[in-house]
Amino acid sequence: MNITVVGAGYVGLVTGACLADMGNQVLCVDNDPAKIAELNAGRPPFFEPGLEELLGKTAAAGLRFTTDIAAGVAHGEVIFIAVGTPPGDDGGADLRHVLAVAKSIGEHLDIDGGDDGAGDGGDRDGDNYRVVVNKSTAPVGTAQRVEAVIFDALKSRGWRPAGDGNGDSDGAENSAEFPANSAPFSVVANPEFLKQGGAIDDFMKPDRIIIGSGDARALAVMRELYAPFNRNHERIIAMDLASAELTKYAANAMLAARISTMNEMANIAEKLGADIEAVRRGVGADPRIGYAYIYPGCGYGGSCLPKDLRALRQTAAAAGIEARLLAAVEAVNAAQKRAIVARLDAHFGDLSGRRFALWGLAFKPDTDDMRAAPSRAVVEELWARGASVRAFDPAATGQARRLYAQQVERGELELLSADPFDALAGADALIVVTEWRMFRAAEPARIAAALGGEVVVDGRNLYDPEAFRAAGLIYYGIGR
Repeated sequence: MNITVVGAGYVGLVTGACLADMGNQVLCVDNDPAKIAELNAGRPPFFEPGLEELLGKTAAAGLRFTTDIAAGVAHGEVIFIAVGTPPGDDGGADLRHVLAVAKSIGEHLDIDGGDDGAGDGGDRDGDNYRVVVNKSTAPVGTAQRVEAVIFDALKSRGWRPAGDGNGDSDGAENSAEFPANSAPFSVVANPEFLKQGGAIDDFMKPDRIIIGSGDARALAVMRELYAPFNRNHERIIAMDLASAELTKYAANAMLAARISTMNEMANIAEKLGADIEAVRRGVGADPRIGYAYIYPGCGYGGSCLPKDLRALRQTAAAAGIEARLLAAVEAVNAAQKRAIVARLDAHFGDLSGRRFALWGLAFKPDTDDMRAAPSRAVVEELWARGASVRAFDPAATGQARRLYAQQVERGELELLSADPFDALAGADALIVVTEWRMFRAAEPARIAAALGGEVVVDGRNLYDPEAFRAAGLIYYGIGR
């Protein structure tokens, strides 16, 4: 199948590469020429395990990159919209990029039918019907807005539905204005559920494939496209557009709630003299709860949970609903990111002039993403108190250098990526923020020998407190 993916960011690039690996002819479109040049050279713009190798494998099998949106629209029987939806000023999702892509699709969609002229075989059915798939995380109603924008662009080019000979249609506010079989496209909601650090495996072996559509023809096309990922048992869950769009937000809200609930329990455990790790094992043994997303720590971050909770709250508010639970989840998470520095405040008092070693900058292991990362709250709180930071991360130092160029220049932040123990020399304390696997096996005696001071703040509860105390270290965990 000929597939176009508009947006060569995290979701778009993983989607395009995985679909190409299944034998589809995939054209990825992005408006950043520098990014496209890097991708054509086989270099992804972010770190994701296995992605560079997959790009190299699929480049010879049908994966191409371009800045030409017209070529992308001509190419794709299925056109994915996979651009960013950053938070707007009101906390809701900013849909400007999504709607701009929709407008471009309407401006370039072939309204005459027949071969698409792309030189690649065109539409197999000969009528140039396209399925436009919104893969970007966007609030309920976005698919309908995408549809309306495409219709408006088509109308401005003189397109009218079959049988509308008088040309007096007053505009496409929604698809109900036109018979389904008269439109040259359908819009589908197909939210992504990719975990950074494991995105390729998530795409190749999905636990569910959500498809929102009221159009039987579009649903059939999507079933055909996803057939290689839907073997052995049925993973496709078809539903209406609004339900598909809400499913993504509901999933992230529930995951965030689990994290914040466990962090709240950790704070209670600490005050009551309980060990949250024992509590976690006891709670997780309940099959109704399980162990996923109940690890206490210094808060969640990344590009999804924080942004999506704010967007869902804004959507709820617009519908007249006060999402009190979501507000509480966010408040707990914001406070949890500051808890590490609060422990340092309590131990040292004045932090001015002190140096701290930080292990981990990315918001989670196996990524270089620092969007809303707990590390950012930690380092910024430390700088506000007059302290400096020497940070180690195996993947995210480039991101940190771009984010904090001034602090690096002033000597407030030193970035290391070769050996984590190099960060410990002369440091008053070690702070562990990201649970990279290489940190788990760190021996307490080696940390004690390399660390200038004697304090370890374990923001992910990676270590045995007694082993660290036996090595002469002062250990602070979360809820322990």
